[in-house]
Amino acid sequence: MDWVKEAVREEGYALLPGLLPSEEAERLRDAVERARASLSPGGGSGSLRNLFRLCPEVRETALSAAVRTPVEAVLGPGAFPVRAILFDKTPEANWKVGWHQDLVIPVRQQAEAPGFSGWSRKEGVAHCHPPPAVLEGMLTLRLHLDDCGPENGPLRVLPGSHAAGKLEPADIRAWKARVPPAACLLPAGGAVLMRPLLLHASSAMTAPGHRRVVHLEFAAGALPGGLEWPG
Repeated sequence: MDWVKEAVREEGYALLPGLLPSEEAERLRDAVERARASLSPGGGSGSLRNLFRLCPEVRETALSAAVRTPVEAVLGPGAFPVRAILFDKTPEANWKVGWHQDLVIPVRQQAEAPGFSGWSRKEGVAHCHPPPAVLEGMLTLRLHLDDCGPENGPLRVLPGSHAAGKLEPADIRAWKARVPPAACLLPAGGAVLMRPLLLHASSAMTAPGHRRVVHLEFAAGALPGGLEWPG
């Protein structure tokens, strides 16, 4: 896994095409759909938060050796999952997202702490903007439950942008003008390992179907100021 650590250090991300066998991706996809159907009998599309609580199989996957091996290669053996979200891009929920960094984290409860701001609640969970140092110590693993090609609105990234810290709009425009984007094309069971501060975007899909991704976030240390990660 040295190559994974080096890729994330240099480029801010690494592609893991065969992280899970196809049958394991299918099993997880079925479990996620059962969890979604329990909330909405008609199924649905878009995003689904609190996935650890709603779907135990997602937490099992986050703690599995297949996932922990590349995560620990970057964050070390003390890494632990802190959030799971389902993103499902379909013809009915065919969003596009401009270039941005992931700047929000979940916490157990809101509290005054230096450097933490922008408090909100999403589906009952407190969220905030932490200091950049917190984000620099985190890692995201985006696990694909469906094949994702150019027509599926794939994630696109600007390699190396994670090392520039928290960026202002003018900085983002400069990165866009200077660095060619890389598309993260993966089969079901593949994953993108990336730093939250890596600039990323996605276009709308141009073919019918699903682009389901389980978005897993990991940390490797306690939060400062008396704040705690969710349980």
